[in-house]
Amino acid sequence: MKLNEEIFREYDIRGVYGVDLNDDIAYKIGLAFGTKLNEYKILSTVVAYDNRLSSPSLEASLIKGLVETGIHVKRLGLATTPMCYFAANYLNTNSSMMITASHNPKEYNGFKFSYNGIHNAYGSDVKEIYNIIKGEKFTYGKGSVEDVNIRDAYIDLVLNKLSFGDKKIKVVYDCGNGTTSIIADEIFSHLKNIESIGICNTSDGNFPLHHPDPCIYENLTMLKNKVIETHADVGIGYDGDGDRVGFVDEKGRMIEIDKFLIIMWKYLYDKVDKKECLYDVKCSKALEDELIKLGVKPIEYRTGNSYTRAASAKGDYPLSGELSGHVYFRDRFPGYDDGIYVGMRLIEMLSHINEPLSSLLDNIVKYYSTPEIKIHAEDNIKFEIVNKIKEYCDKKNYNYITLDGVKAKFDDGFALVRASNTGPNITTRFEATTEKRLNEIQTEFTNELNKYIK
Repeated sequence: MKLNEEIFREYDIRGVYGVDLNDDIAYKIGLAFGTKLNEYKILSTVVAYDNRLSSPSLEASLIKGLVETGIHVKRLGLATTPMCYFAANYLNTNSSMMITASHNPKEYNGFKFSYNGIHNAYGSDVKEIYNIIKGEKFTYGKGSVEDVNIRDAYIDLVLNKLSFGDKKIKVVYDCGNGTTSIIADEIFSHLKNIESIGICNTSDGNFPLHHPDPCIYENLTMLKNKVIETHADVGIGYDGDGDRVGFVDEKGRMIEIDKFLIIMWKYLYDKVDKKECLYDVKCSKALEDELIKLGVKPIEYRTGNSYTRAASAKGDYPLSGELSGHVYFRDRFPGYDDGIYVGMRLIEMLSHINEPLSSLLDNIVKYYSTPEIKIHAEDNIKFEIVNKIKEYCDKKNYNYITLDGVKAKFDDGFALVRASNTGPNITTRFEATTEKRLNEIQTEFTNELNKYIK
């Protein structure tokens, strides 16, 4: 199989197994990653994989390459991405390689990797893996493999610093048949005074019941229905590898992550010293408005897990996140994105207050927003299309920012057009103070995009 440069994306390696990725390419990625570890004088790394059907064979080939470069591999086997992050710190490698394609369709797979245990590699560090493979500039040595089990230690990390109140909470959690299925039941079984109901909680890389992407409302249908049927207080959904999360309230209504950040910051405000929140450009202006009202400094940033996690760590913000479902608690957690832990923090909060979850957003400023809309655009043209939108904004003399793509800001709304870093898509989101104005903004920019997307 020919090496496809386009799978070496902005913050991970990701492609279709059997088309862009195969075991031989995984082996070469192992050789390249091991070569970089040697350059950094890192002698060992954690390796784990999610429950996609292609993951075990990719893992075997990746490890073969790593061992041939002299690296000692601490093999977790099947694990969530947060378990992999935890293991890198817990086992003192501060280096990790996670085989996953996160929320992509089941035929995809890929690799997220870290050299420092703080955030994943991105940008030029990902491209360098491609360049090493292309130039066959490998170093060689004699490594080894050690199977390790961090399950109990990870569960302790998730649970030990939680403090639930006296109010009994009923929660439905939906694993989407993803990798959280291997650990969620056990974690919830430790909770006292919390009644939990798991759905889609059998590990199956075919994802037979629905796609495990909890930030798309259609994927929350089973969760919503179960919450309403069982009169639960909250519903929590996880993505395929467990680093993202989504919520529905007791009425079955989706709570987007920007709204979740508002809810949690209202609860956290007097419990943390640093009152600053980082969030990505896709978030509603309601978040900025409410943070300012609270006295929390809003920090708008580019989209992308590797970027937001790195920026969150650098700024040491108590709570940050992005609309796609990556959330970072740093007040009493190591700061990586863990869907199970983030859900626990919402359950903990609900157990200490008398109000239902649905009432906690009653008094925020009302905006009308579209969900994130993905429009297919091949990788080789999507950035050029975004540049056309920038030229359009210049021509119209619109106020805009280019933190990530183009975000045109109006007094009564915004239009965001950006190139996806995880697939061949242009992603858009629109928002306004009225439904009429929302439709106007969306129609204007969609019509402009349609000139360039065939």
